[in-house]
Amino acid sequence: MTKQIDLTDLDIYYGGFQAVADVTLSVPPRSVTAFIGPSGCGKSTVLRTINRMHEVTPGARVEGSVRLDGENIYGRDVDPVAVRRTIGMVFQRPNPFPTMSIRDNVVAGLKLQGMRNKSELNEVAEKSLRGANLWQEVKDRLDKPGGGLSGGQQQRLCIARAIAVSPDVLLMDEPCSALDPISTLAIEELITELKEQFTIIIVTHNMQQAARVSDRTAFFNLAGVGQPGQLVEIDDTEQIFSNPSQKSTEDYISGRFG
Repeated sequence: MTKQIDLTDLDIYYGGFQAVADVTLSVPPRSVTAFIGPSGCGKSTVLRTINRMHEVTPGARVEGSVRLDGENIYGRDVDPVAVRRTIGMVFQRPNPFPTMSIRDNVVAGLKLQGMRNKSELNEVAEKSLRGANLWQEVKDRLDKPGGGLSGGQQQRLCIARAIAVSPDVLLMDEPCSALDPISTLAIEELITELKEQFTIIIVTHNMQQAARVSDRTAFFNLAGVGQPGQLVEIDDTEQIFSNPSQKSTEDYISGRFG
């Protein structure tokens, strides 16, 4: 079952430095939400708090709540590793295990969980590669290293790896910024297909990409030099791009800053 995410009064810190202040937003199930805003405004930081990657940084901490279908993922009894299985992450640069085979790249997470049945692993590998629109391109070289694929194929391989463990949510941190236009289009088409199964949040600097792939868009900005990032507004993407409620959103979208 695809799940809803709710952030409430979220404050994010690196040691004594507050990076993000007072973020409250909801992401509905089976939708794509884009986080946009200038560099340094906290978009990726907020994204990393949603699957507890933020706390991997020494001294990092979070106040407020992040809820997945009502359950606080920062609760005392919640295992962060289990959270990261439920909420998958695709990073800016493709990061396959370069010497590991394409097949083993896809099922690496399942093997870590203890799955050893070869036929089951092969079945999941095929299903996930099909889900990432990569199967037809790699089905005859599944035993070749993942590092031998093109950049766009490597990113789709990382998406296949993320969906192989059956998460409810997919987080994507600028997944196309290192890719050529053709590969970018392939990823965007894939995002549109994947939202039928997953709740997706994408951080992007590309306004056109946000307009193309997302249902809702959240605009983040800095209150000032040395000030924490903050959520300025979130709304349906069409509304944000045609008639935002805040002048700073309009200024950013129209290219006046950022």
